[in-house]
Amino acid sequence: MRFLESYIRRVDAFNRRVGRFVMYLIFALMGVLFWSSVSKYAGTPALWTLEFAQFIMVGYYLLGGAYSMQMGDHVRMDLIYGSWSPRRKAAVDSVTVLFLIFYLCVLLYGGISSTTYAIEWGERAHSVWRPYMWPVKLVAVIGVLLMLLQATAELFRDILFLRGVSVNHPSEAGL
Repeated sequence: MRFLESYIRRVDAFNRRVGRFVMYLIFALMGVLFWSSVSKYAGTPALWTLEFAQFIMVGYYLLGGAYSMQMGDHVRMDLIYGSWSPRRKAAVDSVTVLFLIFYLCVLLYGGISSTTYAIEWGERAHSVWRPYMWPVKLVAVIGVLLMLLQATAELFRDILFLRGVSVNHPSEAGL
């Protein structure tokens, strides 16, 4: 029990720090897009801005996914779920999160395979800029791994709740 509580707290704390840092990538994205507009207006468009903006969005979306999951900000069908008791929600969540964990494991396997390929063969994008693809693929793998750790923490939190041990959820603690 202590191990599960420690795991939940450590994963929550780490993903909270990563998520709070990653949320500021939106300003980097705005800067890149602003530079793209200025350079086009000046008559010398930068070739790298569109792809670089896409790479920033990959980091923003995937590295922030675990934080979003932690905060309960992900999409959820609340037609029936909202009227259930906390115990019933935890029971249903502890089953449905297994599907998410399976999906994330498949994504992680594919992501690691794709990243390994990109590193071994020096894969580059098919554009004029031709950046190496491994950095963005590595960021995607790290993001999926963080979501997998958070999904596991959510499973453990539900299991502990069903056993009568409450580990505060960061969204409930106002963090």
